[in-house]
Amino acid sequence: MKTALSLFGLLFVIAAIATPAQAQNRPWCAYYSGHFGGASNCGFSTDEQCPATVSGVGGWCQPNTMYAPPGGRHRCYRDYPY
Repeated sequence: MKTALSLFGLLFVIAAIATPAQAQNRPWCAYYSGHFGGASNCGFSTDEQCPATVSGVGGWCQPNTMYAPPGGRHRCYRDYPY
């Protein structure tokens, strides 16, 4: 029983390490203030979401300087000789 439980734990750890995390890179960042430094969260899509989250806990919002918008779909139009 111990071997099976240890094997299951080992497989769980390997699966957790092997799965890459998806970073939230959105246009707005919240910077939280704290006594020993603060934290940041760049997962806000609009400038209304960020202040609503920071409200009451202390902090400020800024545009994300590392944000790169996703590429749009490119449509190719052809001239068909009809």
